[in-house]
This record gives sequence, structure tokens and C-alpha cells, in this order.
Amino acid sequence: MASSALKNLATGRPNGREDIIRLCSTGRVKEALHRRFREGLWSEPGLFSHIFRACQALPLLRQLHAFAATSGAAADRFTANHLLLAYADLGDFPTARGLFERIPKRNVMSWNILIGGYVKNGDLETARKLFDEMPARNVATWNAMVAGLTNSGLNEESLGFFFAMRREGMQPDEYGLGSLFRCCAGLRDVVSGRQVHAYVVRSGLDRDMCVGSSLAHMYMRCGFLRDGEAALRALPSLNIVSCNTTISGRTQNGDAEGALEFFCLMRGAGVEANAVTFVSAVTSCSDLAALAQGQQIHALAIKTGVDKVVPVMTSLVHMYSRCGCLGDSERVCLEYSGTDLVLCSAMISAYGFHGHGQKAVGLFKQMMAAGAEPNEVTFLTLLYACSHSGLKDEGMNCFELMTKTYGLQPSVKHYTCIVDLLGRSGCLNEAEDLILSMPVQPDGVIWKTLLSACKTQKKFDMAERIAERVIELDPHDSASYVLLSNIRATSSRWEDVSKVRETMREQNVRKEPGVSWVELKGQIHQFCTGDESHSRQREIVECLEEMMTRIRQCGYAPDMSMVFHDMEDEEKEVSLAHHSEKLAIAFAFLSLPEGVPIRVMKNLRVCDDCHVAIKLMSKVIGREIVVRDVSRFHHFKDGKCSCGDYW
Repeated sequence: MASSALKNLATGRPNGREDIIRLCSTGRVKEALHRRFREGLWSEPGLFSHIFRACQALPLLRQLHAFAATSGAAADRFTANHLLLAYADLGDFPTARGLFERIPKRNVMSWNILIGGYVKNGDLETARKLFDEMPARNVATWNAMVAGLTNSGLNEESLGFFFAMRREGMQPDEYGLGSLFRCCAGLRDVVSGRQVHAYVVRSGLDRDMCVGSSLAHMYMRCGFLRDGEAALRALPSLNIVSCNTTISGRTQNGDAEGALEFFCLMRGAGVEANAVTFVSAVTSCSDLAALAQGQQIHALAIKTGVDKVVPVMTSLVHMYSRCGCLGDSERVCLEYSGTDLVLCSAMISAYGFHGHGQKAVGLFKQMMAAGAEPNEVTFLTLLYACSHSGLKDEGMNCFELMTKTYGLQPSVKHYTCIVDLLGRSGCLNEAEDLILSMPVQPDGVIWKTLLSACKTQKKFDMAERIAERVIELDPHDSASYVLLSNIRATSSRWEDVSKVRETMREQNVRKEPGVSWVELKGQIHQFCTGDESHSRQREIVECLEEMMTRIRQCGYAPDMSMVFHDMEDEEKEVSLAHHSEKLAIAFAFLSLPEGVPIRVMKNLRVCDDCHVAIKLMSKVIGREIVVRDVSRFHHFKDGKCSCGDYW
């Protein structure tokens, strides 16, 4: 029988070596094992390596181990290493370690397999001990440690391993360099990244696709977009990795328009987009509130077959929400049959952003009933939803559930939501006490949240005291000065307002100008108070003046307290009438077909006067007006707003 098997191996008949390898490569281990019994090929130990690699279950692997030991094949170091790899891949480290100790004359591969297994399993401490005990190391050993530390977020230790590797005279290969650039990206350490880049150029690896893409990713994560794109241009060709790096890099660096432009160029070059591409492209549409482009990309995702991939669905939920289409966000979320924590958290966030706190709480309860385990992000979105809907009791109950039932440690962002919740409810002293007693260090944002609540509740004495603390924490943040200036202007304390502005000039702090924009046929039209550069400026002003006349007939009276300059009432009225969101609404009314909702985006909070005016505009023009400001959406219809005047 044995001589027949050897003859088959020699002649290459289909029941020989190649056939067994083919069966193993397709996962048909039992068939391969049966064939081996039938043909009597135990005399060739090398075939065990293929069977071990194909084994996906521990019971079967242990049987194979017994067979290999019986045949004597397990004594072969090559076969034993592959058996060790199989045990490590399946997570049976006690058996793997015992086998490792029994391997005669262990080589570097034996050590690397065990170290790599521990790294993959997240046991970096044991991997490091083995690394230190290892008599001789090669590049693969160092790569495993660098990659493991980077993947675990231990970027400083990973960088230290690289420099130790260089001191020992080792030359990192493309795999190690890829991990190293990810490490520098995680640290935002462009200085070390440039040092590694210099080594890459000297080594001639800068045109390697893997290295070049990782290098570009590092530069972009560190905020050096041009350097990242230069690294990609140096590559011999475009592939999906380099394209994804460019698109995500532009998105992360605030160049959403550039990201979408490159997405179009990539498709024109014939590079097929994948799920990662669509996530970045849809995120760019969210940043721009570019609904039409977002809808087109959604259609492409459906055509490509990745529209049911959870990260893509999550980005679509976010995009439709940011574009004011909450119903579309709900439809995307409902297309998922399970209960994914990230997707549900995105939908809870969408409800909160649109002021539907009760729906957010309802979805959270559904998640809980389905057995989902909420995390810190889930509770953050839920608390945000409660604070923006005036759901004080629900919000406080959720906070207690988070800390006491689930034992999660709140961050300063969670406490900020609670302060906002209490502040909006008028519990200012309780909110301040919470800030002073919370176990985490308060930042400028949480104090600004309380300061804003003081302004809303007209507690001006408390506001003055809180403002001093906020400015002390961050003397270069314009928002704090603007809030303080507005509080003083509300009381017509113009001399004190001038002092605030003088301090801003001394500190070289500039107020962020209010900007609103509208998307029309894929183009973004931007408006800013005092800017008359738009090609249809005269039409826009005439349309706006007509609207203002009509809403005055419905009882609108300009809220002069919203003008924070000492000027005549007539000048104040003109200034209020030309706020950027009002100009954007007039342009959209002129440009969109009758009945189509008007969607306006704004970089700052909608002021009280504009909020009253836009409610009346929606009534007199018979059109729904959707305004997204810095913190939430307002849906104006028939003279009412979805926020219930609570924002």
C-alpha cells in the first residue's frame, strides 16, 4: 500500500499530494484525512502542515495531534511548528505552551509563532516575557511586537520598540513600517513620523503601496494633508487603500468638499469603492449637509451591495439626520434586522439632535429589552437627547442607570449633559454644585454650558462670576467673551460691553462670524451678515424685505435685545433683518420649486429674534423651513417649531 502511495506521489495522480493540499485549502479536512488513511501517506510528514492549517476546531486538532504523534511526524520540527501555530490560532495556549517546551531544537519560527499567538490574543505581557527570553530574534519577531502594541493603543511603547530594533541593527520591512506609521498617527507625532519617513526613502520603500498608504495616513491624521497627498502621488498606481486614505484624510482634516471631489475622481479612474470608502464619503456629505450628494452616494452603496454593512448604515443614519431628514434616518435604521449598539446609538443621537427626546428614550428601552449592553457612547447620546427636550427626570434616571446599574464611569461630557439638563430646567445652583463635586476635572465647555444657562435664565450676577472662571480657564476662546458681552448688552451696560471687546483685542481673540448656507443642485451657497457678494444679492434683499413686512403684519416685533451694539433702534432693526439665516431662507425661497422644504445650515446658535421670525415666515409663505444650528435642528411649520421654543 505504501509503495502504491509513493508511486502516486511520483506520477502526480489526482489522489496524491496535490489533491490532499487542494482539499485542505478548501477546508475539507476530514476528506483529506480520510484520503490519507486510504492512501497510506503517513510517510510524508510535510503534509501534516496543510491539514493543521485547515483545522478549525480543537477536538479535531487534538485527534490530528495524536495521529501525528503516533506516526512520529510530531517529532519533526517543521510539522511541530505548524501544529503549534494551529493551537495558537484556536486559542489553546496551555497546550501550545506545552508543545513549545517539547519541540526539539526550537528555532526562531517556534518563538515567533507563540509570541504572535499571545499578541493576537491581547496577552502582551506574556508575549513581552517570551520576547525577552528569546535567544535570537528576526524582523518578524519585532514586527509582531510593534503591531501588537500599536493595535492595543500602546503607541509610545511601540515607538520605543522600533528605536530599540534599529539600535540592534535590524532593518524593518514593509509590514513593520505600516504598523509604525499607524503608531505615529495614533500619537499625532509627526516628528517621529518624518524620521521614519526619511528611513523609508533611504530604503527605497516609499513606492511600496502598503508603506506609502500608511505614510499618507500618518501625515493626514497629524493634520498635514498636503504631505499625505504627496506621499500618495509618489505611489506607482491608485488602489482602494490609497484612495480610502485620501478620502478619509480629507474628511478628518475638514476638507469635505475635497473628499467628495476625490471620490468622483476615484470612480472615474475605475477604482471600485468598498464599505470604507462609502463611510468616508457619506461622512463628508454629513459635514456639508449635502443631501443631494448623500442620496446619490446612498444609491451607489445599494448598487455596490454594501448598504446593509453596519458602519455604512450608521453613517447614512448620521448623514440624513444632519441634513434634516429624520424620517430617512429611521428608514435606514429599520432596514437592519438585529440590534446593533453603534447603529442604535446613532439613531438615538439623531432623535436628540432633532429634539425628539421621547423617541430616543423609547429606542433605548427597546435596545435594553432586546438584551443590548449600552456603553458610554450610548448613554452620552441619550443624555444629550434628554437635555435638548427638557426631559429632566428621564435624564437623571438614565444617569443613575449608567453609574449604578451598569457601573460605567461618566466622563466630563456626560456631566456636561447633566449640567445642561439642570441649567435649562432652571436648577443653576444644583448644576454648579455638580461641577464642583464631580470626580473628573471640569473643562471650559462645562462651565460655558452653565454660563449659557445663566444667560437663558437671566441670572446675570451668577453669569458674571461664572464668566470670570471660564475666561480664566481658556482666555483665547471667543465664545466666552461673546456670551459675557451679550449678557451685559441685554442689560444695556454698554460701557461694560466695550471693556469686554477691549479685552478681546488685547488677547487677540476674534468672534466667529455667523454663517449660513444652502445646498442647491449640488452647489453650496453661503451667506454672512454684511456680505453682499452673492450674484443674486439684490433679489434676495428685496424678497427678504417683503417677508419681513408680511410677518410684521402677523405681529412680529424685532427683539432689540438681540443686537449687542449701542446703536439707534432703526439700525438695530436693519441689522436683525439681515442675519445670515434670514438671507439664506430668502435665497432658498426664490430658488426652490413651490412646496419643497427649505433647508438651512448655520455655524452658530439661532438667536431668539430669528427663531420668532422664522416661525412666522413658515406660516406666511406656507413652506416648511428646516434650520440646523450648532447644537440641534429646528423644524418650522405653520408658525410653530419642533423644539417647542426650548433650545
